[in-house]
Amino acid sequence: MQTSVAGSPELSRWRRRSSAGFTLLELLVVLAIVAMASAGIGFAMRDGTQTRLEREAQRLSALFESARSRSQVSGVPVRWQVTPQGFAFTGLPPSALPEDDLPQTWLDTDTSAAIDAPVLANAGRLATLLLGPEPIIEPQVVTLFSSSEPAKAVRLATDGVRPFAVRATSP
Repeated sequence: MQTSVAGSPELSRWRRRSSAGFTLLELLVVLAIVAMASAGIGFAMRDGTQTRLEREAQRLSALFESARSRSQVSGVPVRWQVTPQGFAFTGLPPSALPEDDLPQTWLDTDTSAAIDAPVLANAGRLATLLLGPEPIIEPQVVTLFSSSEPAKAVRLATDGVRPFAVRATSP
């Protein structure tokens, strides 16, 4: 029976064959690492302005639904309008606890809003959204945009029956 010892021709042939290149498994591991690293870089480089606008839109949607439910419970019409400092809910009944009051400023000071309303309906007065007390309201749209980058915008809309939701904007 032959044995492989140092210096025998069989052992040196085996060493040459095994060190000829990478195995398929090694190549797949390297490709997986490169793919995960490039995906991480892609997520890290996501546009911060657009992300902040989307976060503000989600928050405003929740505030709208809270104001709508308060309006329905109290039977008092609640309106929302844009102010120079942020926004305001008018018509809400006073609450006993200060933490129950709805916020009136943006999380990001660069955020601005515009109510997309028909020109005739709001002629001569400040545009407002009517949030209740009826369970079905008219379709309404609010556009949030960055003051420093007005091309970046997010639309928040309702058809009057469903809750306000973030809608895609066309560039």
